[in-house]
Amino acid sequence: MRDRIKQLAQELLVKYGVRGCTFSDIAKVLSITRANVHYHFGSKSALIDEAVASYISMTTDRFRSVWVNESKLLEEKVHATIAINRSRYDYFNSTTSGQSWSLITRMRGEEDALSAKSVAVVHQFTVDLYSSIMAGMEQAVRRGELSAEAPLPDVVTQLVNIINCAGLTTMDTRSFERLEAIYRGFLRMLLAAYGSEAERFRSHPT
Repeated sequence: MRDRIKQLAQELLVKYGVRGCTFSDIAKVLSITRANVHYHFGSKSALIDEAVASYISMTTDRFRSVWVNESKLLEEKVHATIAINRSRYDYFNSTTSGQSWSLITRMRGEEDALSAKSVAVVHQFTVDLYSSIMAGMEQAVRRGELSAEAPLPDVVTQLVNIINCAGLTTMDTRSFERLEAIYRGFLRMLLAAYGSEAERFRSHPT
């Protein structure tokens, strides 16, 4: 029951934000009492802290498993990143397009309603994401997929920003297609400028 409460809280936070996630709504959906919710978490703040931390830990691990994976090529990692976003988008937009689907995006917009603990967890996501993607880009350089001249801090910062703005991008366009086009465009430009083909052309122009 504790896990079911936490999972439902995560969904309510995505859809309605901190103020729209209540013990009453959780109790109603799960056919339990508010006292039962209180028994497991004590307070709304404690529930939100745990729900946010659990979601961000899971999401961080998903991105890390993609980007530090030595067996995946750079292009495969970008495509896997798109798939992570797509799965969340589809889950919350199965019937209506343009709905909120990113808990992290929602929480960034409601930091004034979060505890200091949750705010810190949300901020740490970007730090950890940057670290994972940098590891993946460094692998790409070692394998020769990218030139050693590639400005990795700039490249990683741009990709992290795309990921961090993914929820807002789909809400603005009310579809996933623009976000996917941004990811693919980023990859094409990166490979055109610093990919192995670009490196061979610079070394042996014809």
